[in-house]
Amino acid sequence: MTYRPLTRRLTVLAMLLALVGAVSLTACSGSAADSIDYAVDGTLITYNTNTVAGAASGGPQAFARVLTGFDYHGPDGQIVGDHDFGTVSVVGRSPLVLDYEINADAVYSDGKPITCDDMVLAWASQSGRFPSFDAANRAGYTDIATIDCAPGQKKARVSFAPDRNFTDYGQLFVATSMMPSHVIADELGLGDGGVTKALLSNDGPAVERIAQVWNNTWNLTPNVDLKRFPSSGPYKLQSVTGDGAVVLVANDKWWGAKPVTGKITVWPRSADLQDRVNQGDYDVVDIAAGSSGTLNLPDDYQRTDSPSAGVEQLIFAPQGPLAAVPARRALALCTPRDVIARNASVPVANSRLYTATEDAYSPAEATPQVNDFAVGNADAARAAINATPLTVRIGYQTPNARLAAAVGAIARSCAPAGITVQDVAGANTGPMSLRNNEIDVLIASNGGAAGSGSSGSSAMDAYSLHSGNGNNLPRYANERIDGIISTLAVTSDPKELARLLGEAGPILWGDMPTLPLYRQQRTLLTSTKMYAVSGNPTRWGAGWNMDRWKLNR
Repeated sequence: MTYRPLTRRLTVLAMLLALVGAVSLTACSGSAADSIDYAVDGTLITYNTNTVAGAASGGPQAFARVLTGFDYHGPDGQIVGDHDFGTVSVVGRSPLVLDYEINADAVYSDGKPITCDDMVLAWASQSGRFPSFDAANRAGYTDIATIDCAPGQKKARVSFAPDRNFTDYGQLFVATSMMPSHVIADELGLGDGGVTKALLSNDGPAVERIAQVWNNTWNLTPNVDLKRFPSSGPYKLQSVTGDGAVVLVANDKWWGAKPVTGKITVWPRSADLQDRVNQGDYDVVDIAAGSSGTLNLPDDYQRTDSPSAGVEQLIFAPQGPLAAVPARRALALCTPRDVIARNASVPVANSRLYTATEDAYSPAEATPQVNDFAVGNADAARAAINATPLTVRIGYQTPNARLAAAVGAIARSCAPAGITVQDVAGANTGPMSLRNNEIDVLIASNGGAAGSGSSGSSAMDAYSLHSGNGNNLPRYANERIDGIISTLAVTSDPKELARLLGEAGPILWGDMPTLPLYRQQRTLLTSTKMYAVSGNPTRWGAGWNMDRWKLNR
């Protein structure tokens, strides 16, 4: 799951994946069903999965083949070039310069052409240059110095700042990262190319209005105005149901291979998953392992468990009773990480900056301070806060049996330290709950996600602890950690990576902005009549190739 240095053997990989899919579909007998029901483990609240709330939602699992890009994430989380969308060429190495060309036939489902204007919007919204955009992550985009784009054209040259050759550049302008800029232009009356002109000229008032539309216009509700939700992929949004599911149908303007199944309904997490599986209501289920308790599968389902690229963790609020470092350390000291990980049947995770992979670098952050937080220690916790009573609200998105058990274990372990733990989980608990001071701790994966949450790139994911980053939910700020994260993004030398991670470890264990628990495991359930479904460790999940899925009648 590591992509440094990024290579372009991806074309071959894409061809192999396409061949495997074709063979699988040829091998299966029977005609394809007209529709497939797909359940994910997040809520479906926005079409824009690049906002703080959107990145942590089930949106990436739903829209990977609705909003396409130059690359997508394959079954092992690897970057795969999507040549239906366009091509990327390296034309300079020092500094890094990339030429992007969008397919000449590429149009949105409303007939409007896909252009470099959409790339400019993606860059501007996620670069951190314009704080009004509520973007989750600025990694990589912040290193881009310029985008040469003539409004309305299919080509763009992306030039990176000197000494900022972002090693995982294949993670930029990928599926779900680019929103239709013409929707914002129409909303604000800016005319063709108006969004690009405003952003590249740094027109402050116009940028502010663009950011507000980008943040809010793509919320998913049953009464959505479909004109605002055009698709750039093989599926398009047809409707949003009253219970929060999104209905996707084949996009008749799609210029690539027609999707195998004409309709896919994506269902958000629900408390009645077992009943729905028993009734055969879902054909594909992609959730965090243990989140729905012990699932008993009917004979016509099969199950696959695999590790994600995300780490389940305690994310501490920047305000309230855990604003001070001693209080965060106290809760961490009495948290029985060994018990929680054992109950999840996985090892304890110790990484904060190199989370997406399990390889030679993983132990680098497990500095000696880790031993202080290996098991619950009520005496040490009590001493850390001078025996001052402390009440802490811990939340997570419900239903989640595994995280409910984790909160129970923390409550029991911390009670002797005088720390009272309250379970305040809810169906809509997430990143905004921390921001709105509704909880003091969020248990979730990367960026506050109920699912994997990971981009698949440790360089990208590390920015969740960079000051000013949208998904830096604890609002952690440490100048040296900022420097380390920034350097990790442009470093491919193994010795330097290990040195940087080793330096960061003691700082982060001392400051305790988060407490890693374990690598989130994923459970993929499929009907035995399903074909071409494959799990994915990143936040895009199994939906990465839903246009190839087939359900036999």
